[in-house]
Amino acid sequence: MHPQESPADFRSDTVTQPSSAMREAMAQALVGDDVLDGDPSVQRLERLAAQWLGKEGALYVPSGTMANQIAMGSWTRPGDEVVVQRYAHVTTFEAGATGALHGLQTMTVGDLSGSMDPSEVEEVIRPVFIHCPKTALICMEQTHNMAGGRISPMSRVEGMAAVAQSHSIPMHLDGARLANAVVATGIAAPEWCQHFDSVALCLSKGLGAPVGSIIAGSEIFLERARVMRKRLGGWMRQAGHLAEAARIALEQNVPRLAEDHALAKHLARALAAMPGLSVDVEAVESNIVMVVLGDGLPDAAGAIQSLEGKGVRVSSMGPRRLRLVTHMDVGDAAGQRLLDAMKDMVEGR
Repeated sequence: MHPQESPADFRSDTVTQPSSAMREAMAQALVGDDVLDGDPSVQRLERLAAQWLGKEGALYVPSGTMANQIAMGSWTRPGDEVVVQRYAHVTTFEAGATGALHGLQTMTVGDLSGSMDPSEVEEVIRPVFIHCPKTALICMEQTHNMAGGRISPMSRVEGMAAVAQSHSIPMHLDGARLANAVVATGIAAPEWCQHFDSVALCLSKGLGAPVGSIIAGSEIFLERARVMRKRLGGWMRQAGHLAEAARIALEQNVPRLAEDHALAKHLARALAAMPGLSVDVEAVESNIVMVVLGDGLPDAAGAIQSLEGKGVRVSSMGPRRLRLVTHMDVGDAAGQRLLDAMKDMVEGR
């Protein structure tokens, strides 16, 4: 890599830089004290996000983890249990927050593919019995990160909602990459979200905002959510500078996610053809590619080091499993750099 050349960064879709339009909007943003009188730019974003998701209202928060944890705390009481997809973000990448912050335990269902069958969920719902915790919430992730960005089909969501309604259990959607599912399936966000009582949406992943997520739901839910946001320290002051960039991300950057999906599919096909690499091409449904390193190749740590030396960055999802994420700051040229670097590694160069 030339000393002046930036790496091709496929570690995550969170590494994107704000666009010139975002920077201009941030500079010109109308702001106020969001805690005291309300920030007009934050309120504008919250109205837009609520409309996009088909919910009564929304709150702007610093991170997807906070959005999910606001939902966890708002729907439950200490000692309750949450049913969630296995390897979901809320149990895998949120530092044990459900237990540490809210006193909850989790029942995980499904496997690495991200599947969570409604019948499996119904089987683990606790009876009303003094010796059992209360099943207080069902949580799904869309798209499923650890499964390689796979999309839970609408039929499964509908089946899950039917189970939840029959037991009077609320449903939360960790929709960090919901926009990817919207673009990949052509199903609008409100159609997905109508089956959930609360929804988290990340604006700083594929949509490219520098900071922020949304937590949305009914006004009754939001009353409790505001309290949880305060307790978690996520009620910001003049946050309109950030909200304006997030607004542009939601208004302008949803359709272009199709480009990321196409590049991910192209990379998956090319990598699957390389000896020693295992890629489930059919499982690549959005912007994430999982690559398993075969015997005779470096492990994930060694592969990351090798690729880094060639100006390509990826992340690991296991001892011999790499994750590649496409986004607006990597295009065809960066994709070719990745393929060339992977080929050199496979061939021992």
